[in-house]
Amino acid sequence: MSADGLLPPAPHPAIGGARPASARAGAFSSILAPMKATLLAVERRTTDLAMRASCAMLVVAACIGMYQIITRFVLHQPAEWSEVSVRLALIWMVFLGIPMAFREGAMVCVDLLYRKGGARLRRVLDTLILVTSLTLVLVIIWFGTEYAWRTRFQTIPGMESFTIIWGYAAMPVGAVFSILSIIAQWLQPRRHDLETAQ
Repeated sequence: MSADGLLPPAPHPAIGGARPASARAGAFSSILAPMKATLLAVERRTTDLAMRASCAMLVVAACIGMYQIITRFVLHQPAEWSEVSVRLALIWMVFLGIPMAFREGAMVCVDLLYRKGGARLRRVLDTLILVTSLTLVLVIIWFGTEYAWRTRFQTIPGMESFTIIWGYAAMPVGAVFSILSIIAQWLQPRRHDLETAQ
């Protein structure tokens, strides 16, 4: 009974009463926060791995290109495999570099709405970008895998010991790395281009 002896005391939330909405939201956030932190940590490692591999492909392409110049114009004995190898290395460089571009928000964009809109509009745009980007990379994974599988027996001119699957495989591999980058960009947006733009 209450102090005046007429009404029963109100139940305490911790004992069995209804939890306030703010408490429920806080509990939900405490559950999601570790999941978000884990996903962002995994994404940092996968994107860093893809970027390192992309840089390595650039180094490989530069070295083979230099070797091609020397053999063609100095030794006058061009290596047939060098030109094809440079192409393959550049293809892998591009597709392995795409995840970092997604993560840093460096893709080509029209930023007028970001500049003029408020926080709510920016979040709507981020969600729209998330959906369209994921759709794009899923299409790339689907068709890239299909093309790679179809060409698994087709050899590369100048490198007959390799098949064209090694070129097409760059598309689904880069797209798989991009999935985590796109989700991480939605969870923790980075817009360095907008911040440094004049």
